Amino acid sequence: MEEIQSQSDNYRSSSSSASSPASRVPSSNFFYLRKPGSLRQPISFEDSPEWEDTDVEVRVEEGGDSINAATTPASPSLSKLNSGSLPSPPLPEGAAVARKIAGASVVWKDLTVTIKGKRRYSDKVVKSSNGYALPGTMTVIMGPAKSGKSTLLRAIAGRLPHSARMYGEVFVNGAKSEMPYGSYGFVERETTLIGSLTVREYLYYSALLQLPGFFCQRKNGLPCGERRRVRIARELVMRPHVLFIDEPLYHLDSVSALLMMVTLKKLASTGCTLLFTINQSSTEVFGLFDRICLLSNGNTLFFGETLACLQHFSNAGFPCPIMQSPSDHFLRAINTDFDRIIAMCKSWQDDHGDFSSVNMDTAVAIRTLEATYQSSADAAAVETMILRLTEKEGPFLKSKGKASSATRVAVLTWRSLLIMSREWKYYWLRLILCMILTLCVGTVFSGLGHSLSSVVTRVAAIFVFVSFNSLLNIAGVPALMKEIKTYASEESNMHSGALVFLLGQLLSSIPFLFLISISSSLVFYFLVGLRDEFSLLMYFVLNFFMCLLVNEGLMLVVASIWKDVYWSILTLISVHVVMMLSAGYFRIRNALPGPVWTYPISYVAFHTYSIKGLLENEYLGTSFPVGQVRTISGYQALQSAYDISSKSNSKWGNLLVLFLMAIGYRLLLFVLLYLRVKKNTFIHKLFKCDHDTNNHR
Repeated sequence: MEEIQSQSDNYRSSSSSASSPASRVPSSNFFYLRKPGSLRQPISFEDSPEWEDTDVEVRVEEGGDSINAATTPASPSLSKLNSGSLPSPPLPEGAAVARKIAGASVVWKDLTVTIKGKRRYSDKVVKSSNGYALPGTMTVIMGPAKSGKSTLLRAIAGRLPHSARMYGEVFVNGAKSEMPYGSYGFVERETTLIGSLTVREYLYYSALLQLPGFFCQRKNGLPCGERRRVRIARELVMRPHVLFIDEPLYHLDSVSALLMMVTLKKLASTGCTLLFTINQSSTEVFGLFDRICLLSNGNTLFFGETLACLQHFSNAGFPCPIMQSPSDHFLRAINTDFDRIIAMCKSWQDDHGDFSSVNMDTAVAIRTLEATYQSSADAAAVETMILRLTEKEGPFLKSKGKASSATRVAVLTWRSLLIMSREWKYYWLRLILCMILTLCVGTVFSGLGHSLSSVVTRVAAIFVFVSFNSLLNIAGVPALMKEIKTYASEESNMHSGALVFLLGQLLSSIPFLFLISISSSLVFYFLVGLRDEFSLLMYFVLNFFMCLLVNEGLMLVVASIWKDVYWSILTLISVHVVMMLSAGYFRIRNALPGPVWTYPISYVAFHTYSIKGLLENEYLGTSFPVGQVRTISGYQALQSAYDISSKSNSKWGNLLVLFLMAIGYRLLLFVLLYLRVKKNTFIHKLFKCDHDTNNHR
């Protein structure tokens, strides 16, 4: 305690020196002012203009089942938010009158989250956190990097990763129940957006995926294309009761951040419960928060209203210096990285003396703030409020209507067709590459004729055409990876599903794959001079189309496993090379050594069945003269160069195998996606059972 007291004195003296008369500005210039009875008002400044809006104060009525909203008197604000300079939605009429809020109260009690290997000295990322979020309010979780902000937010929303374990309780309207579909929204810090769609189109298709019915009444859009706003707008389509946002100000400048928070403040005034994380904010943004949960290394240093947090720091011996932003002051006091900066800069001097006028140990400050909070009236008030919110269950949140599976498949198919037609990296690049390769192969192997001596060369031409075109189509991996990431983002909020994504992607890719197959096949077929029959030409096109369809399924499976472009491309190239070696061209398949090359490699190589089918299509039913007396069949002529079947319908058997492989790869993809979703659900239920067991104990 003596060490804590000495460090507190040092910090208090440094704070006092920062606001000494020599460096102090007049009191009318922008310093913190706490007025009597303003505990529930935003932080204000003495010279700030009047804020015309009223703040929503949420209270729980004694013996009541509902949460009502009452208003507090207008208070000074931080900036000219309502002077007309910043566009923002107007408050609902009659905001000054008590009204019902169709929102939900969220309470977390003794919430502890452990992730193995996340921390160097302890697996506990969040430690016994208590707090609540009420309708019509903005509750922010603040702290330095790696303090557990996002983990706490995910724990409350039920979005923890597989490696995490959660202990404690989460209540929604006083009940330990999961929030149903449409009652809440969760905005990730990094969400994959579709760059080829406009903001209006993106939100329109998101509405179609979420809302019941095929057509949407309105095409909701935004006037600007800021990514954070689009992500939040996507979750607002269902008008959720609770909205979780991980870093809403991520990658936003100060003006955009203020506009964003003003918009969220207006959203909260309609009754929505907002709970989000923030690393750091400006003074204007900080003044819009209703409650703050301050974390450091997983420990809760404070939970309460914003002005009470300033008072808490002052009571602990760390008053906020004049002219300094509250969030900057909080993070400066609890961020351990500043200790290293001070250690490196001890010898530095600035115009006013030492570079580091604050010579406190951050660990001591954290312990002081935590001890002060645990023994403060703020912590007791939180416990009392949690008890009042959880002692009686309120109305259960009802699941909102969801679009049917057929509707979502149709929407995803049409959206994917639109995206693929606009972005050249999806299929247009692959079409160009395939056409260039086909022209090169066709001109190299042109003028072969139909003699017996041309058989081996024609086999080589078909092998190169099929194998190299399949290899070039790996260029579509980045586009497919983007589709999988988009699916993962939409599936996490239950906007999509494994089967819906699978069918939508398949139906939308068929036209483009068929375009690649028919254009490449026609050029190759006539340059090489294959048999001039329409039925044989159509089989050639269909065979190559099925080959591309199988290859597309293989790419989707590998991309979904690795989730990384580099490793996916490397894996696919390796698989294709092995398949080409066992396809029967370099050595006849019957002569391949050992069971490893014959079973299963040569039988899972789709090149084998595609090339066999094309060669049987070209040579079965033909004959070649040998001398002047006898002839040999095309099957006999081909035996020395490639292993094919002598049955007349064997080419259709090879086509059927390709079709089954195309279906098989997509079924494997469905299983991978489905198990991933089931794993998340199972782990969530397992944690829930674990929480209940621990609570009963």
